[in-house]
Amino acid sequence: MEETTDETDLRLLVVGIDAGYRPVLEPLFESGATPTLERLFESGVSGPLESQIPPWTASAWPSIYTGKNPGKHGVYDFLSFDGYDWNVVNSTHVRERSVWELLSEHGISSVVVNVPVTHPARAFDGALIPGMTAPEDPDCHPDGILADVKRTCGDYHVYPQSTDAPDRSIQGYERTIERRAAAFRYLCRRTDPEFGFLQFQLTDSVFHERPGDEQAIEAVYRAVDRELDETLEAAEPDNVLVVSDHGIGPVSGPEFRINEYLRDTGRLTAKSGGRGMPDWSRSWENDLLEGKDAGDHGTGPLEKAMNAAATVGLTTQRVASVLDRVGLTEPIGRRIPNDAIRAASEQVDFPNSRVYMRSKSELGVRINLEGREPEGTVPQSEYDDVREAVIDELSAVRTPDGEPVFDAVEPRETYFEGPCIDDAPDVVTVPAAFDTAVVADLGSERFGEPMEPWNHKRTGVVAAAGPAFDEGASIEDATIFDVAPTICSLFDVPVDAGFDGDTLPIVDHSDEIEYPAYEPAPITATDDRAVEDRLSDLGYL
Repeated sequence: MEETTDETDLRLLVVGIDAGYRPVLEPLFESGATPTLERLFESGVSGPLESQIPPWTASAWPSIYTGKNPGKHGVYDFLSFDGYDWNVVNSTHVRERSVWELLSEHGISSVVVNVPVTHPARAFDGALIPGMTAPEDPDCHPDGILADVKRTCGDYHVYPQSTDAPDRSIQGYERTIERRAAAFRYLCRRTDPEFGFLQFQLTDSVFHERPGDEQAIEAVYRAVDRELDETLEAAEPDNVLVVSDHGIGPVSGPEFRINEYLRDTGRLTAKSGGRGMPDWSRSWENDLLEGKDAGDHGTGPLEKAMNAAATVGLTTQRVASVLDRVGLTEPIGRRIPNDAIRAASEQVDFPNSRVYMRSKSELGVRINLEGREPEGTVPQSEYDDVREAVIDELSAVRTPDGEPVFDAVEPRETYFEGPCIDDAPDVVTVPAAFDTAVVADLGSERFGEPMEPWNHKRTGVVAAAGPAFDEGASIEDATIFDVAPTICSLFDVPVDAGFDGDTLPIVDHSDEIEYPAYEPAPITATDDRAVEDRLSDLGYL
């Protein structure tokens, strides 16, 4: 093991607060729960940070660290699709260089800890421990660094573990946050980087797992603040940039089941039995809770019986609605064999459908296009007409209270641009103020109560403190695409002409150049069921 040093030369620390949102932070500032974060926001310059569409973790963090939109970097969702097959995204799906790789090309070393969609780690000058979508005990950079972290700092986990404390308990959250920051501080002592990127994921997860639990939310933010204070004292960064990938807030509007709507309009055909996409079967969480592979599927006697029941209208969605009312969904749901539940779940019948939502986190619908999808039903000659009709129809949808469901229903080209645009949904659906949840479920009414009372919002936060930043500058129009060029400019590294954002006016803009095309590694599968389990627990699958 290499020797560590007592001093660091950290010129910039980027602190990622997943789902950081001013309406969440303000009460914490007022109560004194987060004095370190408050000091950074009040002593420097701060403002809103507009996210992208879709404003979800797995797509937005690659946009932050590449400075490019999903049409260029290729990640739109927690899932990637190959025809009708799917896989959890990982760093091989990111088709652009990260900002720490770009810095490395200019002789600047980095330490990166817990940033989502960075597994498997790619080589650069520095050290990296991946974040969300990585498996436990992930491949890190350099090889063997995680073992050293565990030896020095104690056990390290990507996700809270029930072996430490109940994985959704406050103690479990606190333990995970403490070890995250301890690992970052150790790597800074060991490698003496000029750039650091430390991300905290649980500031988002707590809202999905314990929505509205003010005690848990405050405990998570207190733990982050304590670890941030210790990190600032130990690493002594010259400058600090706080960023979030999106905001978060309550959902007071209804849930809109868009696939059910498409079935009602004759564009989608459903079937019962089979595998289907994860969003289209409530049994998927059962599979993931038990650690079963997405490909595991056989037809047993009970499954055959449930298939038969489904033909006369007995579906698990209808059963679940009754169980929900008597509070038995959870205890019964975990005891029914998964294949039996799947058998009675309605799913999209791909060969006989024309339009469908693949995944709710994708925030759009896909046209089953001939020559592109394995069993496409829409001829190329009809694509434009079908897409225009779907846009017009969805734009006109109203909630039961007469309010528009969507702020925007647009062709994908409105939001995405680049060589990966064909992986995007054909029509992007932006919920009204993100106060209406749009999901891909089948087998229930078109509208209903949202399954998750809290969800992502479009606007996050940014704060910059340190001598390199002009505290008199305005950053009111900042977007997540501005983060990477701002990092480059602080280090006086040429800005990539392919960035989709601009250097924030808090630092002088460095020169812009055309970099050689990035040559990413071949795409590989995320072969770890625990990752699917975690995403399911959080409601993303």
